[in-house]
Amino acid sequence: MTKKIALISGLTGQDGSYLAEFLLSKGYEVHGFIRRASSINTKRIDHLLFHNGIEDHPNIVGHYGDLCNSEQITNLIYNLQPSEIYNLGAQSHVKVSFEIPEYTSDVTGVGTLRMLEAIRRSGVKSRFYQASSSEMFGGSPPPQNEHSPFRPRSPYAIAKLYSYWTVVNYREGYNLWASNGILFNHESPRRGETFVTRKIADGVAKIVKGLQKELRLGNLDAERDWGYAPEYVEAMWLMLQHDQPDDFVIGTGHKYTVRDFVKEAFEYKDLDWQKYVVVDERYFRPTEVDSLQADYSKAKKILGWEPKTSFKQLVRIMVDAATDTLNKTIVNIKD
Repeated sequence: MTKKIALISGLTGQDGSYLAEFLLSKGYEVHGFIRRASSINTKRIDHLLFHNGIEDHPNIVGHYGDLCNSEQITNLIYNLQPSEIYNLGAQSHVKVSFEIPEYTSDVTGVGTLRMLEAIRRSGVKSRFYQASSSEMFGGSPPPQNEHSPFRPRSPYAIAKLYSYWTVVNYREGYNLWASNGILFNHESPRRGETFVTRKIADGVAKIVKGLQKELRLGNLDAERDWGYAPEYVEAMWLMLQHDQPDDFVIGTGHKYTVRDFVKEAFEYKDLDWQKYVVVDERYFRPTEVDSLQADYSKAKKILGWEPKTSFKQLVRIMVDAATDTLNKTIVNIKD
């Protein structure tokens, strides 16, 4: 049996690292884009690339690449002939997208076009997964499913919507095997430090240790459907194993405010959050998304996918990880 080859853009991100682990466990040969930087940016996948100084998984290969470079994308896809392509690369921070909208549009939006054009022009028979986002729903009232109207409220969401419709267009116009996964917020200890859930978890850990006196946050009333990222990458894979390309909403079906997340995280460590949290207008967005809640009934029926980790479990996983990381850092400093 020929080993399946998968190509992941955004390999070094939260989702890319978990997806790589999952695919390796399924026997895939995994390749991924790594953006060239002057500082090390592979910490989420270092445990896959190396172990005690030697190669741990010979079945994973990183390639320096960028979604802004169509020639590079086309060459890699043509040379690898991957059976599955997962486009997870993006400028993915919503607040930052207001500050760099043009770059966000180029990478998060047009980057998808470049990937699909590379598949079309090279003639490679790949199954393509596009990481779409619940942010595309924006002002659409919850719960949101595959038939809910899109009302994006940020440059990031607009770029993701461009990608979504590009996938649909290439699927219908060129008969490419391309699916959209409309994933609602999914978190983990590998979440970027500037995202609110990670910021809360890290803040609690530092406050417990006396290293931080307060935690500054933006809109505490925003409601989100938060799930556990490792479970969501399995949903990505299931979409590409389905008989036909299609679009699926993935989430938990439950919504909680940022305030709920804060309260749960602080109470887990027996702290009164109101003594430490300061609302700072600098962290508000020009246009806010008030409420996101997934109706994932289609994915449950067709793919057999369901979330397993509860909101409380997710919060505790993140606080525990932040505490453990901080403890190790303190020990290393003392040594």
